[in-house]
Amino acid sequence: MSPVPLREVARVIRSKNSGPYELTLDVIFPEAETYRRVKEAGVFTRELVARLYGVPVEKVLKLVHYDPAFAVKATLVRPVVSGAVGETDVYGAQQHAPLLDLELPEAVVRPSAGAIPGPGPGGESR
Repeated sequence: MSPVPLREVARVIRSKNSGPYELTLDVIFPEAETYRRVKEAGVFTRELVARLYGVPVEKVLKLVHYDPAFAVKATLVRPVVSGAVGETDVYGAQQHAPLLDLELPEAVVRPSAGAIPGPGPGGESR
């Protein structure tokens, strides 16, 4: 089984300011079943976000699974305050790129991958 990039599974992958000192990352899945499998597999952790963004884990302030929206939200300290000299993304809207190529185990996001197709209910072909 091949890993699957997050961008092929999630409906929304975005970043935005969470005030001038913090950045929030959102990953929203298209439906409950994929979200549940990803959540139960423990794919998203503060340590993962820290590794992807090259920051100490202490800089990842929160990681929340928000079940009603099938979403994972992470909040981290911005490396440069929004609007400060040298800051290149005042709205924080261009910081989601490290998530796009995050590889998820195919067995988690497509559990039937590799299954042999057989007759469906009532004997019809799938």
